[in-house]
Amino acid sequence: MLVVTAWAAGRATPGPQPQPGTDAVRLGPDPGERVADYLARAAARPAPTTGPVWALVQLTDYLDPAAAAALVDGTGALPARVVFRVPLPRVQTALRSEDLAEGDLAPGGYAGAMRSAQERAAEAARQDAELETGRPAAVAAAEVGPLRAGCRCVLALLVRAAPAALAALAARPHVRAVQAAPPGTP
Repeated sequence: MLVVTAWAAGRATPGPQPQPGTDAVRLGPDPGERVADYLARAAARPAPTTGPVWALVQLTDYLDPAAAAALVDGTGALPARVVFRVPLPRVQTALRSEDLAEGDLAPGGYAGAMRSAQERAAEAARQDAELETGRPAAVAAAEVGPLRAGCRCVLALLVRAAPAALAALAARPHVRAVQAAPPGTP
């Protein structure tokens, strides 16, 4: 089991915690962890020598789905999940993680798959806006429009890749960190 979290705006964002005794592997910052500490910890983890493995690709800035797809194209990495966050001034918005549809994942088809995932994130925000009340409802409602419009909201990607592909990703512009799970992590 893989647990993925992402960070934004220079702070760690708490994510779901695995229960004690599970075989979950956490990728991303720990709750309350400073970004600099997370980056040092991610860099200190030995690079995999066999693969493919799961890896969290943290971005330096928000990208739109086409730019995020271009980041992965040609590396040999297979994107499996996209983490979105609508950047609103002085507002902490939700991290919205969406799986990519396998049928859309042919090389060169990543942009369409990421755009579809962004549409699903917009629908999740719309549903949250209906279910919540007060400020949480207003924040979720404010996320819907930018997500539907294809905003620069891609914050991180979960990919499956061989070591060479991870190295290629790490060298790409807009990539801040690539944190690989241990080989054999399901």
